[in-house]
Amino acid sequence: MPQRVLTTESGAPVADNQNSASAGAGGPLLLQDQHLLEKLARFNRERIPERVVHARGSGAYGYFEVTDDVTDHTYADFLSSVGKRTEVFLRFSTVADSLGGADAVRDPRGFAVKFYTAEGNYDLVGNNTPVFFIKDPLKFPDFIHSQKRDPFTGKQEPDNVWDFWAHAPEATHQVTWLMGDRGIPASYRHMNGYGSHTYQWTNAQGEAFFVKYHFKTNQGIRCLSSEQAAELAGKDPNSHQTDLLQAIERGVNPSWTLHVQIMPAADAATYRFNPFDLTKVWPHADYPLQRVGRLVLDRNPDNVFAEVEQAAFSPNNFVPGIGPSPDKMLQGRLFAYADAHRYRLGVNHTQLAVNAPKATTVDNYGRDGLMAANAYGRDRKNYEPNSYDGPTETGRPLSAPLAVSGYTGTHEAPAHTKDDDFFQAGELYRLMSEEEKERLVANIAGGLSQVSREDVVEKNLAHFHAADADYGKRVEEAVRALRED
Repeated sequence: MPQRVLTTESGAPVADNQNSASAGAGGPLLLQDQHLLEKLARFNRERIPERVVHARGSGAYGYFEVTDDVTDHTYADFLSSVGKRTEVFLRFSTVADSLGGADAVRDPRGFAVKFYTAEGNYDLVGNNTPVFFIKDPLKFPDFIHSQKRDPFTGKQEPDNVWDFWAHAPEATHQVTWLMGDRGIPASYRHMNGYGSHTYQWTNAQGEAFFVKYHFKTNQGIRCLSSEQAAELAGKDPNSHQTDLLQAIERGVNPSWTLHVQIMPAADAATYRFNPFDLTKVWPHADYPLQRVGRLVLDRNPDNVFAEVEQAAFSPNNFVPGIGPSPDKMLQGRLFAYADAHRYRLGVNHTQLAVNAPKATTVDNYGRDGLMAANAYGRDRKNYEPNSYDGPTETGRPLSAPLAVSGYTGTHEAPAHTKDDDFFQAGELYRLMSEEEKERLVANIAGGLSQVSREDVVEKNLAHFHAADADYGKRVEEAVRALRED
């Protein structure tokens, strides 16, 4: 087999890759050394801006296989028959820290799945928790600013974290999740994934349903205590990446069983709390889990930068039979995710291999822009409608229309009978064993006791008291004990 030749970016052979061109053996370097300049310039630019959130990530390819008939509720092609398989790419991530952060930290985990379907890519962007801290996207930038590094100290500040939560009582449910045992998964393989948001399914008859996705790990739930996580993060900051990579390399392919909760669209208006509130779950007694299929990861990326860092997910990438709901946080993310990728990766990021459809072909009138791979011309018109056999619309919406009414303006969500911010946090607390409660209280007190302002501490304590009297009493006693030390 002939020796491969090292070349420049333009394809010219490189004569010497060990020594820069200089003016004589000991002289200064020459501006005409194209290979040196190109190599240094490319090196300076080989990092793109990291994600503001979900920067630290891992990913793998695999497939989704339908195991149960759901055609009564959606006409999505990739869910159309039992046994049907669709290629997927799944990206896991932490939320708050930067690209260089450790994996084993107390933080929500991103769980983003790209289904490469025959009708286009479907992106399901969720977390390892079924709820979130806020219910309105207008608060999202402020929330993230409070959780990220302080602009003055350059580190995460308990004052900022807990001050925001003091002014966001709706966060109490997610704080209880985060500070509990599941706040630090032992690995990406040993945690559940959730769509978190409410989505819409539409069947072939045009009937609409609201759904929530639950990916249940088949490896079993495993978590780390705060002490175990601190030790692991110091020994191997890449612990979750290492675990996922090595498991797949040795053929131990992780899998999850997908279930959905299905609510007839007519139920939403009279349900006892707002079903589109991202800070709340739907009790399984009301809407039981229904099995859909199995997701398996069986192939590692060949290049982490190209396939994990440049993977772009957007919840507005729907396919026929699936659409959005009035979930305010989802509505905000329909814009924000795609716009973040246009900033980070460019307007043509969908043409990158990891983001491009695999089971169908893109055919539209988008043109040009930075890094355009599809340079249409000559016989391809760039406008619509046209008389030259260009692609045309189908006239069939992807999902059923949603009825709206009322006046434009800034509105709070419609009130339902049990729309308070605390009852589900209390229910979650009461489900815990005594040992789980002790760890939860210790984790909360460890952070809240570091807050400098007493009024911020008091506001947060009031939230835990409102969720459950015992919950609030224990947290208050633990915080006071630590603050008196």
